[in-house]
Amino acid sequence: MTIFMLLGSFTVYGSEVDKLRELYSKPSQFWPEANIEKGVEFRELAVLPEVSFPEHNPFFKSKMKLGEKLFNDGRLSRSNQIACASCHDGDLGWGDGRRSSFGHNRQKGSRNAPTIENVAFNDNFFWDGRAATLEQQALMPIQDPLEMNFTLPELEARLNQLPEYKEAFEQVFGDNKITAARIGKALATYQRTIVSRRSDFDRLLTANQQKTDRLKKLYRNAMSDQAILGLHLFRTKARCINCHNGPTFSDQKFHNIGLTYYKRKHQDLGLYNTTHKEDDVGKFKTPSLRGVMNTKPWMHNGLFDDMVGILRLYNVGGIQTKKKPDDPLSPETSHILQPLSLNKQEIDALAEFLQAITAAPAVGPKTSIISKHSEKK
Repeated sequence: MTIFMLLGSFTVYGSEVDKLRELYSKPSQFWPEANIEKGVEFRELAVLPEVSFPEHNPFFKSKMKLGEKLFNDGRLSRSNQIACASCHDGDLGWGDGRRSSFGHNRQKGSRNAPTIENVAFNDNFFWDGRAATLEQQALMPIQDPLEMNFTLPELEARLNQLPEYKEAFEQVFGDNKITAARIGKALATYQRTIVSRRSDFDRLLTANQQKTDRLKKLYRNAMSDQAILGLHLFRTKARCINCHNGPTFSDQKFHNIGLTYYKRKHQDLGLYNTTHKEDDVGKFKTPSLRGVMNTKPWMHNGLFDDMVGILRLYNVGGIQTKKKPDDPLSPETSHILQPLSLNKQEIDALAEFLQAITAAPAVGPKTSIISKHSEKK
């Protein structure tokens, strides 16, 4: 009997999970074949790569420090009270723990604030992809009337009156002129340094790189048997890896899983709001799953606070909707979602694996990033 034949039974998997543990502690080319839908651009799961900084906005420690100051400063909002950190709190997984965030005059938005952990690895930004760069994204909440309710000219005028910022901008940029573009660059530089700590999954993947047998064994056993089975299910029977792949557990693409709430309360057309393409109605960006258990509640609308419940939703193939010929904006659930026939033990194993890829929230700028990049200004 093979490992794969045993996945339907949780009572006889002990020695087989030992084999899985051995396989998954090896380089990924030795892993069991993943269950990938035809046409999916597949990237294998892996540890996070090193953070890179764009040529147009290279890393300087002074720029990062300026970005950190701006990130935590309520003066970036009209009321002087709402900072970027108001919705992206390091103690709350770099989200805010709310279904949707409060903004100017306690106005409430309709979407959940995503974590900024590992935002350095994103290809696009916001649930609907409306920002192409982190520098662009950083300035958009400032201008949103529901969030910080300010304008960039007013922000520039305000900060140009503050000697502390004039001095900091001169140190970073060579002169003391404060512009929105420079504010965006500083904020983006800081956010790129917020990177996940090592998880139990990362320890498993790096077990054979450890210098002593004791450490190799310790790292190989970092994940529980249940989490090991969850990892295998994640890549095979449960098909999670079709969208949640690569080092960040996100394909950086947009999918409709049936949560458009079309013509109902909580309606959100998602990517369509950015592209205005009918086929994009109800599509939202695949979130990274690294640290996912720190960022409750979940989904673009924050309506889900039970991870097992979310896994059960995927188990039945999401909420299936079909496009209606007489309604071009009617949403259609992605063909990638299919009924999975997972039993309770398998769903619990997947939930345990999500715990294994969740480390404690990042404490702030990653020291290895700072030490690697030489200070030029």
